[in-house]
Amino acid sequence: MAPGLLGCWVVTDRPAGRVAVRLTEVEAYSGEGMDPASHAHRGPTPRAEIMFGPPGRLYVYFSYGVHWCANVVVGPEGRGSAVLLRAGEVVAGEDVALSRRPAARHDRDLARGPARLTQALAIGPDDKDADLLDPASPVRLHRGSAPTDVSAGPRIGISRATDLPWRFWETGASSVSVFRPGGRGGRGGRRQSRSAGQDGTP
Repeated sequence: MAPGLLGCWVVTDRPAGRVAVRLTEVEAYSGEGMDPASHAHRGPTPRAEIMFGPPGRLYVYFSYGVHWCANVVVGPEGRGSAVLLRAGEVVAGEDVALSRRPAARHDRDLARGPARLTQALAIGPDDKDADLLDPASPVRLHRGSAPTDVSAGPRIGISRATDLPWRFWETGASSVSVFRPGGRGGRGGRRQSRSAGQDGTP
């Protein structure tokens, strides 16, 4: 499911206006007992219970006491899988996004990284458990144009399960995060086709 989200649009409707971000980078997190970096690793705790379904809901959490992160719940009920929305490009409402991110030096930086993405879209705690597939929801997920080339590699900013290649991004997209682990590296990783992830990874 994770690489299949690349190219999809996340759209928010707020009093200031509509903003849409086309996803260029995501990370998968599993609740199947194999992923100690996942909030769902120890089961449906009060914090992570939304990750256990139903799918299509928005899991929002406060990271490091600094910023909000947004995730799409993707597994069947009871399995605790979600995909972090790590980066994207603003494709509608750029002026509104810029008013929320005035420090952005380039258009590519408006939603480059999970904190910037939620700021550009004005996603916060009130959006927790929003139904992304409901046309009436103020936060929605829409199918978009899938990238022609997808890369995969280690996830960013974690200290456990750093070997799992569960970060996926549109190859060559300027909005993709700079790789600062957790582990090591540049913006590298191994390249996969759009079918990456069909081996059972969330």
